[in-house]
Amino acid sequence: MIALNARRLFFQFWYCPAFLLIPALIWHTPLCAAEMNAEEWEITADRMVRYENPASVIAEGHVILEKKEKQAVAPKDSSSKWDDLLGADSGDLDDENRAAQPVSAVTTTTSIKADWVAYDVAMGQAKIRGNVLINVKGDELAADSGSINLKNSTGSFENARIVRQELDLHLEGRTIEKTGDLTYHIEDGWVITCRLQDGQEPPWSFGAADTKITDGGYAVMKHAVFRVKGIPVFYSPYMILPAKHERQTGFLFPAWYMSDRDGFGLETPFFVNLSPTADITLYPRYFSKRGVMMGGEFRYATDESSKGMFRGHYLDDDLSDPSEEAYYRDGSFSHSNVERYWIRGKADQNFGDWITRLDIDVVSDKDYLREFNSGSTAFNANNRLYYNAFGRSFEQKLDQYRENTAKVLRSFEDGSIFQAEFMAINDVSDRVYSADEPSQFWKLPSLSYSGLRPIASSSADISWDSSYTHFWRDKGVGAQRFDLFPEISTNLPISRYLESSVHGGIRETFYTIDDGGATDWKNDDTVNRWLYRLGGEISTTLYREYGATDNHGDSLGHTIRPFVEYTYLKIPDTDILPQFDTVDEIEEANTIYYGVNNFFSLFGHDSDERDLVFFKARQGYDMRSEMSDTPLTPVELKTGFYPLTNTRLFYTAALDVYGNGTEHAIEADYRSGRGDVFGVDYRYNEKLNINSVSGSIWYLLPYDFALGYSIERAIEQKVTIEEKFHLVYQPACWSVELASDRSPGDQTIMLIFRLANIGMPFGVDVGGAGL
Repeated sequence: MIALNARRLFFQFWYCPAFLLIPALIWHTPLCAAEMNAEEWEITADRMVRYENPASVIAEGHVILEKKEKQAVAPKDSSSKWDDLLGADSGDLDDENRAAQPVSAVTTTTSIKADWVAYDVAMGQAKIRGNVLINVKGDELAADSGSINLKNSTGSFENARIVRQELDLHLEGRTIEKTGDLTYHIEDGWVITCRLQDGQEPPWSFGAADTKITDGGYAVMKHAVFRVKGIPVFYSPYMILPAKHERQTGFLFPAWYMSDRDGFGLETPFFVNLSPTADITLYPRYFSKRGVMMGGEFRYATDESSKGMFRGHYLDDDLSDPSEEAYYRDGSFSHSNVERYWIRGKADQNFGDWITRLDIDVVSDKDYLREFNSGSTAFNANNRLYYNAFGRSFEQKLDQYRENTAKVLRSFEDGSIFQAEFMAINDVSDRVYSADEPSQFWKLPSLSYSGLRPIASSSADISWDSSYTHFWRDKGVGAQRFDLFPEISTNLPISRYLESSVHGGIRETFYTIDDGGATDWKNDDTVNRWLYRLGGEISTTLYREYGATDNHGDSLGHTIRPFVEYTYLKIPDTDILPQFDTVDEIEEANTIYYGVNNFFSLFGHDSDERDLVFFKARQGYDMRSEMSDTPLTPVELKTGFYPLTNTRLFYTAALDVYGNGTEHAIEADYRSGRGDVFGVDYRYNEKLNINSVSGSIWYLLPYDFALGYSIERAIEQKVTIEEKFHLVYQPACWSVELASDRSPGDQTIMLIFRLANIGMPFGVDVGGAGL
């Protein structure tokens, strides 16, 4: 049934062209610039004709069909505070009936535009042609002509194009069938997973003789051809393309490698969507000279404070054989194991007020991390990935003692903190341990409780650190240690211009010893140590502002804080103790420290403050008699310079005035507003024989190119530890990366291709991957 608005029909009748009115008086009714409701569809056009039998409508000129639906809206409370105060009635309805009145709003859910439409009302079928444009739930379909069933939202269209706005999915085909609400069948068409401008040639596409788009967002293709700029480069008889932003199971794009040492390599990640909060990615990787490395990743995240990510790689290595002399010689490798692996992961999980942290880092040998340093097993990329996700990184790449920890933390309302920790060491050194050559200790467990509280109504505070630790060793001396250190501190009102404080405490440490068969441990099974510590500090803070005093220029603020500290620590009983950590290594002290801290800040005319420079210097004078020949401690220097908001320069040093060892470290980095990055890091430690420099740069070039370079070099040995080069071309919708990784005994070339909105390996950043 078609219902007409009689008043509107009469008004529009008199404005119709005369040649359309004559035949209409004989057997049908014409309408110009008309509007009618066909069931829930509203139709408008320049000209419209209604037929009675069968019930149908033919519309021409700027035809628009709109499906409108009513949606319930919560009614507004019409009462006011004045009604309550005055006891007045807001209307004729009582409160109960007024609240029950339904309120609704009409919205357009689907619109169809065309030059000509023939609509069969009984069948719900419409034929359309000329500039066809259909919009439904964010999807846009354009075609030359077609037919559509308005009852079940299906249809067929010729020379059609579909743009799914939410998913950035663009499809074109000779014939496109709309088989469901958000499903399609395409004949002789192509797909691209990014948005194109009108008339723009696709930079790449997947073409197929037959394509089905599922409601889940998959493109199922038969006889698929991958084209770049219209040129076919890859064919597959069958392909499933995960083409939506939401996570879906499917293959991610592969990466190709060519290595002097490893031969040809191919990594083909496969992503498995387990649930909205968990997924798995498999990283099988083939080495022509080594075999197949299996890799995998598991992730979950229920909220920001409860998440985890675990990765593992395993290789039965064909090159790790004594007969491969060139391999060991050129790479300076020393491992002998064939089974190579790296298992790592981190997790944050909160249980109410209890906070837990898990860190896993287990590697098969000391050569693994510097040897397998590309793709999903690259150390730098993994380290950056985990740091960004959890705020914690791994041990250094060359560290042979890798900590694995599980921690539980609880803070109480009074400010006290309880922590439990389990720690195991993954030892990949070549050392041979015995009872007299102890292995690395584990903590099974370590429990600590600390806090700070004021003493009555005074200005004094009492703090305490207490702990129990079980130090377990496979070989050598182990122990259980109880440690208690209460301390009282207070401020001294010496002067309004001076800040002063004193503190003092007693520390008791008790050990029960498991000698583990060590012949050099001659002491008792129990050892006790107590000590007392006194100290204080006097300082003052001076501030001055230079430059403009009004709001029309910049000014420089300078804060200077000179200080003097004193520490006295006495250990009456000097029994030999087992050595595990810094608690056991405490030494007597009678030292005065003096120094000065400087801070410079820049103030703009808009009152914004920005740090500009800081400089800190500190040195001590040891008054113990045994230090009379060398009483001065090394000079500690720290300085930082921020010439721009996105530029930083740091320098730290420990200068030994007696020439017994000097340390330097320089760090500088710069990041431009458009994404260029520059960084350099220099380390020198005379005692540890470290003299190395590393640097990296990521620079955006014209025409969608980007260049990356990084190097790490041991200056003293004149050896390049690692050198990487990246060239990335990244226009809209896709990117290709050519990378080179050079290390002693090997150079690897990588080719990585990525498409917009089609699975990218998790954690790989096109802008600076691997740097």
